[in-house]
Amino acid sequence: MIRPVSRLLAAAVAALLLTPVAPAQAADTPHTKSPVSGSLSTYRISGVYVAGVSSGAYLAGQLQVAYSKRIRGAALFAAGPYYCAQNNVAQALYGCGDNIYPTYLSALQSYTRTWAGYGWVDPVSGLSGEPVYVFHGGSDGTVKRSVSDDLVRYQQHFGASVQYDSGTAAGHGWVTPYGTVGCTATAAPYLNDCGTDPQHTFLRKLFGSVQPPNTGPLGGTLVRFSQNGFAPGGWANGLSMDANGFAYVPSSCASGASCRLLVALHGCLQGHSRVGTAFVDRANLNQYADTNATIVLYPQAITVPSNPNGCWDWWGYLGATNYPIKGGAQVETVMNMVRRLGG
Repeated sequence: MIRPVSRLLAAAVAALLLTPVAPAQAADTPHTKSPVSGSLSTYRISGVYVAGVSSGAYLAGQLQVAYSKRIRGAALFAAGPYYCAQNNVAQALYGCGDNIYPTYLSALQSYTRTWAGYGWVDPVSGLSGEPVYVFHGGSDGTVKRSVSDDLVRYQQHFGASVQYDSGTAAGHGWVTPYGTVGCTATAAPYLNDCGTDPQHTFLRKLFGSVQPPNTGPLGGTLVRFSQNGFAPGGWANGLSMDANGFAYVPSSCASGASCRLLVALHGCLQGHSRVGTAFVDRANLNQYADTNATIVLYPQAITVPSNPNGCWDWWGYLGATNYPIKGGAQVETVMNMVRRLGG
């Protein structure tokens, strides 16, 4: 549980990931799809992958470790190792963003092995050989380089095949050709244009090969669906999740082709309630989904008093200690969406 004195720290760690800064002028608008209200259907899913930035990368890591037999790979931008916060908001702030505290990496590895023995997470053998892409920007002062270094060490400790991309001068955000802020900025909506295409790089790492993106009009459907039915208790807002999420479904997948599923998790201040569909439209994932038979699921977080910036729960702000394991409220909500889609 977060102690009462920790509420200010909770606000501080939420502000840390990400800190609001005035956005730069928007870049050219990419080809987008207007959302269509609907529900999640079931498709022929050949494999499930996760990707995220900042708090979304921390949640992606929780999904990857808890369900390593089901999750086949991960792309993690601007984050640290699994269970880095250890249910402690001060540790989240000073050890998993800043590096004033250590990450206690060996303890995190021990927790993982112990919890796997209890069945709280999948056997650690599921992480062995798993493709993992880690990104850290050279101008990222929000999550320090040493924290992401320990994410790499954590993954390698369990035998993951890690590609570490740390050669770009990016600020704290998701780097995309459709970014609306400069490369080195840490600024809303945290979509940075560095003149590079890390989505091509990490999809190639995860999938083994990747086709060029669709640079014309998108051919699939962007579905806006209710998240309530997937949340334990049937109320997404009670879990600091929005009433609605999004899923991009290429026409080939809707027609019955075998497709991959990529769960894409935004960072703090980056959900629909803050920036509309900016992350959904500009993450450069729908363009690759069209040409690589991939459905992209975009779960959405919102703000609550203990989570004022709409972060994902990677330090225990919902008040439950099981947040990073099977049964964790947000972990299970996202996995219920994955199960519905056929993953």
